[in-house]
Amino acid sequence: MSSTDIDATTRELLLSRIRDVPDYPKPGVLFKDITPLLADPVAFTALTDWFAELCVRHGATKVVGLEARGFILAAPVSVRAGIGFVPVRKAGKLPGATLGQAYDLEYGTAEIEIHAEDLSADDRVMVIDDVLATGGTAEASLNLIRRTGAEVAGVSVLMELGFLAGRGRLEAGLREAPLEALITL
Repeated sequence: MSSTDIDATTRELLLSRIRDVPDYPKPGVLFKDITPLLADPVAFTALTDWFAELCVRHGATKVVGLEARGFILAAPVSVRAGIGFVPVRKAGKLPGATLGQAYDLEYGTAEIEIHAEDLSADDRVMVIDDVLATGGTAEASLNLIRRTGAEVAGVSVLMELGFLAGRGRLEAGLREAPLEALITL
């Protein structure tokens, strides 16, 4: 189900549970806080069902959650869709052998990691996160997934901050896989 598959009442419920926090984490930033949505079992279930339906529709066998809010969203989606959950973490947080991928931030670089053995060439992977902003973390996760031999089934986010142009950064890397956002701001 795409954002148009969510009925108006459910969409309004989800939107009403996203709180704006001005000047966080720094002056001039309007932070979108999803904790009220997570605290509402009706809203959280509706969101989980939307993500799970996308996983099923696109034939995903695994769901990847991006640290940290992506974990909160992707874990119940994996249960609902009946598929595995694989975390993508900040460098140095996973034990054992990992694959890493560096990416550029506004001021500097960061690195994310995955356990390579958690994905295989037989997997179709849906990437789930709360917000698509500039697309750096999502793009790095797509590179990691492909390095394991797995196929990308798509990227799904609760919110897309369209003015930051993350979609344009990801579209070439997604190839035929969809990028779906429930809410575009």
